[in-house]
Amino acid sequence: MKKAHIVSIGNELLIGDTVNTNASWMGSFLTEMGFYVERVFILPDDRLLIYSQLSESLRSADLTITTGGLGPTHDDITKVVVADLFGCGMKRDERVLRHIEGIFSDRGLALSASNVEQAMVPEICDVLFNSRGTAPGMWFEKEGRYLAVLPGVPHEMKHLMRDEVQKKIAEHFHETEVWVSDYFKTAGIPESTLSDQVGNLEQYISNGVGVAYLPNPGGVTIRISASGETHEQASDKLMTLKQKLQQTIGHYLYGCGKETALSAVVGELLQERSMKIALAESCTGGFVSNELTNIPGSSNFFLGGIVSYSNASKTSLLGVNPETIERFGAVSKETALEMASGVSRRFGADVGISATGIAGPGGGSSDKPVGSVWMGFKTGEKLFALKGQFGPDRHVNKQRTAMVLLETVRRELLGLDSYPYELKPWFP
Repeated sequence: MKKAHIVSIGNELLIGDTVNTNASWMGSFLTEMGFYVERVFILPDDRLLIYSQLSESLRSADLTITTGGLGPTHDDITKVVVADLFGCGMKRDERVLRHIEGIFSDRGLALSASNVEQAMVPEICDVLFNSRGTAPGMWFEKEGRYLAVLPGVPHEMKHLMRDEVQKKIAEHFHETEVWVSDYFKTAGIPESTLSDQVGNLEQYISNGVGVAYLPNPGGVTIRISASGETHEQASDKLMTLKQKLQQTIGHYLYGCGKETALSAVVGELLQERSMKIALAESCTGGFVSNELTNIPGSSNFFLGGIVSYSNASKTSLLGVNPETIERFGAVSKETALEMASGVSRRFGADVGISATGIAGPGGGSSDKPVGSVWMGFKTGEKLFALKGQFGPDRHVNKQRTAMVLLETVRRELLGLDSYPYELKPWFP
């Protein structure tokens, strides 16, 4: 298998101002193109370090890709270092210059000398034309090894990888093994339990087939990959494992595909049934409503939400009885149930859900520690509550609460007699 190195350049990546999402995206892309991504490097804007690392990568990797350092400012030094590495001078690319001039003209901006400088490229490179920005990509070859130099702006990098670098890979790497992948999205099951179940399929997870677990507060994603000499061969291997996984995971699986979201699945189920949903959120602060309204066409199933953070808003906006809060507290099953009933009634929704809890990191007590969340559900005539006991992290608690709420709705709509994490429902 051909080896690839990814070299991300920029001080902002090292000090934490910018998250290096480029490397993770490229790693996935290159893996599916049949490369073994051996190493990922993050380097500062330092000439010596960049020169040294690229020299090493060009000796040990079949393909090296850099991102960053191609902008118009003084610290954007990548292409100058690469020109030194290859022992060549610089030239002006007229097509790139015309493109840059057009961008500035369309925006009514004056073209500066530093922007004109972006049209300068090393003499020996193949220019990878960047129609999305002012910094072109570049392609180099040295003794049968290849270097792609790309801008660090994510959407520009992705455009060049798909439209330019992929062509170069197909042109120069004829014997690259083909990899295909798919993603299984699960909710309401711990990673350890899921791993134990999938481990029973060990006989299918070998000979060019791999499984990886990608946990996050919203659930566990399983990435399955298979390799072959052709796309068809790899896909056949993958299909066998997919069928076995679907049988094994069962109702914990809510969808396939890297971009599949639980909120979108719930939205589709609601639309199929011509049902509407409304939310009453306290500790989640509108997080779940945001998840649902991120889905195009959410107006077809989402009626609205109320962020009833204070006790007064719970009583005035949702009709929660003040005596309920006084007797049982704002974080209680009784309050969660009245919130769900109230929001369902107020919006005329088929499904009303609620969340009230202690998100953290402070505010807990011995009987209601940080991470305690009561969630209420009103679906038709059915009314029940679930209690989640999460951790001390405020944002993670919001994410986990959102997952339990949406996954419970999904299971209710499908008529499944089970609850996330095997939580026990409380019925009034």
